[in-house]
Amino acid sequence: MRSDGGVPRWRRRVRWLSRALLAGAALFALAAMVLVADGLNERLRPADVAVVLGSQAFPDGTPSPRLAARLDRAIELVREGLVREVIVSGGTGVEGVDEAQVMKAYLVARGVPAERVWLDSQGVTTRATARNSAVLMRAHGWRSALLVSQYFHLSRTRLAFEQAGVAELGTARAAFVEWRDLYSIPREVLGWVSYRWQGD
Repeated sequence: MRSDGGVPRWRRRVRWLSRALLAGAALFALAAMVLVADGLNERLRPADVAVVLGSQAFPDGTPSPRLAARLDRAIELVREGLVREVIVSGGTGVEGVDEAQVMKAYLVARGVPAERVWLDSQGVTTRATARNSAVLMRAHGWRSALLVSQYFHLSRTRLAFEQAGVAELGTARAAFVEWRDLYSIPREVLGWVSYRWQGD
């Protein structure tokens, strides 16, 4: 079947679909670039507490390089006097290890006082970390937080904390980049959209 312009209707539909897909891909790429730029632009400010988000911990009780980089950044924040307290938040992964316990042990072994490291062993998702941290912050009268994670993860983390009722937020990125980021960045775009769509 032909349209009035003499171009088959199926071809016009293919062209429209191709343009729509191209526009969608361009929009997705732009969103990824904005997310990366946002994460690389640290928002450092004095805060009541740093919140370190969990990642893989090995069965021998040591953090993965990715997680160690997050913890090292938190140690820097403590030494620079930007925070005094640290919340370590993570769950128990397939390795059967409590990430939060591993995180605390790592910080304490490197000079952070044990009484200033607060455990959240139920931080199985970014949203769970935000909600659990918000409860802990309210219990101690803490109003501001510095969020510590990978650069591509910080936008969604900040959104989750805002939705949990924490308004005074800064960010600090871990000094660790790997090939896996090429997968993680697109996933984070979808994750941010999901969090925004779902709201509270």
